[in-house]
Amino acid sequence: MTTNLAERVANRRNHVPARQSAQHGAAAQPTLVQFVQSMRGEIARALPAHVANPERIARIALTELRRVEHLAECTQESFGGALMTCAQLGLEPGGALGEAYLLPFWNKKVRAYEVHLVIGYQGMIRLFWQHPAAAGLATHTVHENDEFAFEYGLTPVLRHKPARSNRGRPTDYYAVATMANGGSAFVVFSVEDVEAIRQRSKARDFGPWATDYDAMARKTCIRQLFKLLPKSSELARAVAHDEGVRRDASPEGLDVPPDYVEGEVVEQAPTQQAVEDVPEEFTGWPEAAEPAASQ
Repeated sequence: MTTNLAERVANRRNHVPARQSAQHGAAAQPTLVQFVQSMRGEIARALPAHVANPERIARIALTELRRVEHLAECTQESFGGALMTCAQLGLEPGGALGEAYLLPFWNKKVRAYEVHLVIGYQGMIRLFWQHPAAAGLATHTVHENDEFAFEYGLTPVLRHKPARSNRGRPTDYYAVATMANGGSAFVVFSVEDVEAIRQRSKARDFGPWATDYDAMARKTCIRQLFKLLPKSSELARAVAHDEGVRRDASPEGLDVPPDYVEGEVVEQAPTQQAVEDVPEEFTGWPEAAEPAASQ
């Protein structure tokens, strides 16, 4: 599956639309480079206390401008918004660690490229472990020759015994979390479930879906699992901004729901039980804002 996606990405890159002239790309890149340089002070002020290297964030952003096709042609507003979201969440905006990805999309309404921020598998995990009540998080791929069984309900069951060899093709993905108070929850997605969600993503044919399908499938499980768990404000914001466009690079912009491309369907969480015995101090913690589905 990944190979086919990679081939489609290569084919797409071989076809350059008329609107993307070499002259336009060459002119846009210095502008965004200068823009990133000018944002270093804002990045430094936005970084959480445990992340104290604004120069690294800026260097990674400049590297991504050179590495990712059409990223240098994106609007300054969307690039600055995505970069500030990464800074405020303490995530590195590049594919090396898999914490966050800056992906360009063509917005037909404004006839310009805009940056969509995709929170990666490792980024979601990192934000989960910043929660003071986090006790455990695991994601796994189930193969056809593994022993696997699960049940939802009042007495949920999850059992997975991987085959020692010849595991066969993947059939399911799951994520399970435990909290310090003993509460737990899990979600299971079949390959078909994951593929249906991938098809609804604007980044379905390139970016991490093309290069790291297995990690993105597990991230899909984690993202849905987080809807059942108490969240820190950072995690709630990350889920809200995942695959969105932020055009406000001010510190307050992180609390404003991002824009989603018209026609994009946001995946809905399956009906599962939530974590039991959530501590009282987590009552009222912010939940991720989900955009309304297009009619």
